[in-house]
Amino acid sequence: MSSYRRVSLSGGTFFFTVNLAERGSHLLVERIADLRTAYGAVQAELPFRTDAIVVMPDHIHAVWTLLDGDSDFSTRWKKIKTGFSKSILRSPATGGLAPTLRISASKREKGEVGIWQRRFWEHTICSPSDLAEHLRYCWTNPVKHGFVTDPADWPYSSFHRDLEVGWVQTHRM
Repeated sequence: MSSYRRVSLSGGTFFFTVNLAERGSHLLVERIADLRTAYGAVQAELPFRTDAIVVMPDHIHAVWTLLDGDSDFSTRWKKIKTGFSKSILRSPATGGLAPTLRISASKREKGEVGIWQRRFWEHTICSPSDLAEHLRYCWTNPVKHGFVTDPADWPYSSFHRDLEVGWVQTHRM
């Protein structure tokens, strides 16, 4: 069994990439309300600051800052992924199952439903310039993927909030 080592930095700031198992899916934007509900429930239960976030059709990029004395981002992502998956599986619109799910035997054995990749990628933010780089990455990801030509045109991003509060100008795009 693999043993994954994660950074344990109390009150740290981190950049994450979390992917659906099926790349090319549009499930995250098609079911954005379910994702927002799951995300909000976890944020209420286990507080953290979302410095930036962009929801793409098949993956999420986010920059979080945890509270002092807290270093457990893994539990938060697990709960977000579980909450979203449960909402998909309960959905009357899909007859109880997301139509594109292909669950491998190993995922089935572990009780996984196959919506998400098992793990996620994280990077510890180590300087103000590193933070600015990862904020910009979130803001410009829809442009990079060709969904829009201007970050302001992507509705599933903190770009709009960040522009309003001055972060975009402060961290120059």
